[in-house]
Order: sequence, then C-alpha cells, then structure tokens
Amino acid sequence: MEIAANADPPVCKVMDVGKYIFELHKKERQARKSQTKIEVKEIRLRPKTNDHHRGFKVKDARRWLEDGMKVKVTIRFRGREVTYPEIALEDLREIAEDLKDVSKIEMAPSMEGRSMTLVLAPDKHIAKKSDSSQDKAKPAVSEKKESERAAQEKETEKPE
Repeated sequence: MEIAANADPPVCKVMDVGKYIFELHKKERQARKSQTKIEVKEIRLRPKTNDHHRGFKVKDARRWLEDGMKVKVTIRFRGREVTYPEIALEDLREIAEDLKDVSKIEMAPSMEGRSMTLVLAPDKHIAKKSDSSQDKAKPAVSEKKESERAAQEKETEKPE
C-alpha cells in the first residue's frame, strides 16, 4: 500500500487489505454513531386557539428549544378559515416573538395547502449555556466522591 507517493523515495507499507478495509468500515460506523441527530418537534394550532392554550404550547416549545430540538409550528385551517390567513400569520409572529430569546426563525411562515407552517431552530448561545449548566452539575458529584474519599482516608488513619 502506498502511503506517501510524493516523497523521495516514495513510502510504501506492506499490510493486510482485509484488515485495512475492516478498520475503514469501523471508522465509518463510529462517525455515524457520534453524529448528533436533530429532532423536530411539532406544535399544531388552529386560528381560533385561545391565548391560554397557546401559552401551554409555547412553554413546551421553549423547553424543546432549550434542549436543542427544532420546533415546527403548524396552524391548520378548517372550512372558511382559510380565507383569513392573516389571523394565522399574526399568531405565528406572536409565537416567534415569544420565543425569540431562545430561538431563531429557520423557515419563515409559509402556506402549504390548508396549513401555515413556521420552523424555529435553537439559538447557538442558548444550547452552549445548557451544555455548560450540565458541566456545572458534574462537579457536585465529584465533590461528593472527594468527600467520601476523605472520609475513607480518615478511617485508614485511625489504626495508626
């Protein structure tokens, strides 16, 4: 197998081709396993959904965005509601405004058949904050282990 063809003299290595292919496949599997899969959650509303119920949905969307998931907000029209898309557009704008501190608009509101859709993606600095908060939680566990170790050391010192 040729390693460095441009070197003078060219560098070659004798190796088992089956083992080489196995290692390549192993690296590919590991790369696929370590990929992050972005989950898309969906909130379905109607133009006549009242503010109280929409508040519950927005609260769930906020939690999902803080966890790093994307949120798809869909407003479905029934009957003659489709003739007033501005009502749904206003609702989507209000939801985007409520969540603008934890998200950014990935896809602007668009009409698809009898539904209007908006996609929100988590803000990068929010996701980093949640990662750092998890890191802060880990030292508490290690501090507990350290206190246990100190107690064990004291027990071992007593027989002296």
